[in-house]
Order: sequence, then C-alpha cells, then structure tokens
Amino acid sequence: MSRYTGPTWKISRRLGLSLSGTGKELSRRAYIPGQHGPTARIKLSEYGLQLQEKQKLRHTFGLTERQFRNLFVRAGKLQGKHGENFIKLLEGRLDNVVYRLGLATTRRQSRQFVNHGHILVNGSRVDIPSYRVQEGDIISVREKSLKVPAITEAVAAIVARPSFVEFDAEKLEGKFVRFPERDEVHPDINEALIVEFYNKKL
Repeated sequence: MSRYTGPTWKISRRLGLSLSGTGKELSRRAYIPGQHGPTARIKLSEYGLQLQEKQKLRHTFGLTERQFRNLFVRAGKLQGKHGENFIKLLEGRLDNVVYRLGLATTRRQSRQFVNHGHILVNGSRVDIPSYRVQEGDIISVREKSLKVPAITEAVAAIVARPSFVEFDAEKLEGKFVRFPERDEVHPDINEALIVEFYNKKL
C-alpha cells in the first residue's frame, strides 16, 4: 500500500484529531467531511473504534500500513507494555525526532528533509526517515543546508520543544536525550485499542 498523499485536513476531520498539531482543521469545520457531515450521527462498533484509533496514530506519523504493522510486531518483542513500546518506537524514528526538534513544521516536511539529505546523525548523513534514533544521538543540519529557508523558518516559528530533546538554535543541532514517557506524548490516543485491533489480526 502506497503512502497517503491526499488532503490531510479531510482525514483529520474524519478521525476527529488534528494531524497537523495546530487544530485549524477542526476549528473551521468541527464535523466529518461529506454532504451530511454537519448533521451526521455515527455510532462505531467495537471494531470500528479500534480501527479508528489505529488510523489516528498511523496518519499522525504518516506511515504505510505495512510499516505500521511491522513496527507494532517489533514492539511486541520488547520488554514492557506493548502499546507503550510501540509509541516509543514511533517517536524514535528520525523523521519524528527532526519534527520534535523543530527543524520542520510537520512530520511530512521533516520526512522530506531527511529524504533530501539535509539531516546528519552523529555527523553522518542519513536519508532514511525510518532510521532508529538512539538516546544520546546528535541530530544536526548538513552544512550546505544551514540556510535552507524552510528549515530556518521552522526553527524561528517554534514556540516550545518537549523535554526529551535538547536543541541549539544557533548551530541547528539537537540531541535526542531519551525516549518520552507515555504521559508526555499523544494524550488523544488510546494505544490499548490498537493492541486489541492487531491481536485479532496477527
């Protein structure tokens, strides 16, 4: 299955979750898309709720179904709670860390920066968005890319960064200090429903 490249605002409204993180999608039209959106009443089944929760998290990170499922299986092999380990693996992707550092305004943009070779990990260029960042890794911008307008504008626009990363705005260099605690990320996601969904599939 190819990656979704359509309008994200429509997906946000369908799922009731702001995928951009700004909330603009839901503030303008706080109802599902479609002709009957403003008056539609939808009651989801147990399976529907599980599927919706899975889609929320998958679209948040912009992964294909295969990537998402494979990462879920890998999380199940780690010690600890399956759902929490899954979210930690998602947060440890290079494209997500670039977004968390504020080098990009969206995860889609951060994935593009990585693909185009703008990002270094511990001084070496990495152009694989799914690269697994480890605690203590240094994420920086390649010297030739320091003045890329999209990057400098993103850094200037950032208001705050999560506590599990550190960033030097002058050097455009950051550090992935640690994996986040569960209560620090994605409060609108119920990962237990995702675990239930895949337990029936795998």
